Amino acid sequence: MKKLALHWKIIIGLVLGIVFGIILSNIQGGKQFTIDWVKPFGTLFVKLLKLIAIPLIMASLIKGVSDLKDISKFKSMGIKTIGIYIVTTVIAITIGLVLVNVLEPGNGISQETITSLKENYVSNEGLQGKISEANLRTSQGPLQFLVDIVPDNVTFAMSDNKSMLQVIFFTIFLGICLLLIDPKKAKPLINFFDSLNEVILKMIDIIMLFAPYAVFSLLATVVVTSDDYYVLLALLKYSGVVVLGLLLMIVFYTLCVSLYAKKSPIWFLKNISSAQLLAFSTSSSAATLPVTMERVEDHLGVHKEVSSFVLPVGATINMDGTSLYQAVAAVFIMQVLWPEGLTFQHQITIVLTALLASVGSAAVPGAGMVMLIIVLDSIGFPKDLLPIGLALIFAVDRPLDMFRTTVNVTGDATVALIVDKSERV
Repeated sequence: MKKLALHWKIIIGLVLGIVFGIILSNIQGGKQFTIDWVKPFGTLFVKLLKLIAIPLIMASLIKGVSDLKDISKFKSMGIKTIGIYIVTTVIAITIGLVLVNVLEPGNGISQETITSLKENYVSNEGLQGKISEANLRTSQGPLQFLVDIVPDNVTFAMSDNKSMLQVIFFTIFLGICLLLIDPKKAKPLINFFDSLNEVILKMIDIIMLFAPYAVFSLLATVVVTSDDYYVLLALLKYSGVVVLGLLLMIVFYTLCVSLYAKKSPIWFLKNISSAQLLAFSTSSSAATLPVTMERVEDHLGVHKEVSSFVLPVGATINMDGTSLYQAVAAVFIMQVLWPEGLTFQHQITIVLTALLASVGSAAVPGAGMVMLIIVLDSIGFPKDLLPIGLALIFAVDRPLDMFRTTVNVTGDATVALIVDKSERV
């Protein structure tokens, strides 16, 4: 009997998790049972993936850079990667703005829904925490993101997945210096990272055996903690616009794969489906990174020297799905609360600010909400309306976060394939 492929096992776990969550939501004590006895298994899985993310980045980047042998080749690949990421992000934001202006989801929100959301979410601790975090970022200088890239303590940076960009900077710096010294003296350290890379890949294989059960746990938890079904229905039009935009981005990626990389879109989606499903379940590009690298290298055939640079950088600076969501969410909030602010100039500002805010944003759940606050602040959105505006979309943020993280990971894989194709020419 043919063994069931991993992505099918994950899909089964995902569906069963949703069904289990719906059933337990309608049983007295079911929510608490799920939180106490089901949720921990999903949390453990995500922690295991995050555990190996930093060692994987270091080992893969060192191996990738050292295999290049030529710094000029690294420079060429770096310019292509960042350039393509910027272009895809601008396209994503533009798609979001076009859809939200044409479909106008804000016109369907009643005053009663706004009042209900305000009462339920304005004082929410998570929401207030994101506002505080965004205020801290906006109080910093325009070049602060460059300062933040360079760690003052690499050991401390390695202890925090939110500091992934700092780890990437240090690792690339270390890899370049390995190319500049005597090859005989560099070889022992290169061999160490080669060996570490093989061990990490084996750890990924073992962790992924648990993936279907973890996805069941994660989806069941999401369902039982989504109490406000009437609010979800009220925000269905807004959510639909975001999801439509994200689907269009997937179509855009498959066109790039088909037209430039000369690969079948079905082949592409099939081979990265495991990473997409994990991104959907965890809402974290960082947690999904080990699986994304494995799928791109072993199943898409991308050279390790390309994937080891493009994917870690993408997990940090490529936020196509998140940027599209910000464009839709910002205009949606203005349509409901501040229609006089819907000027062409403000929408251009949204494009530029969303692009800049995506650089260095943490690849963790909920980072998009912090970026959205920065975008709204850049166009002069009234501060007294900000908590209400965020409350307006807070109820559906987690489900949409799952979709936009899936798009972020798909974008990373697409760019890796494109850069790899360009490097082979």
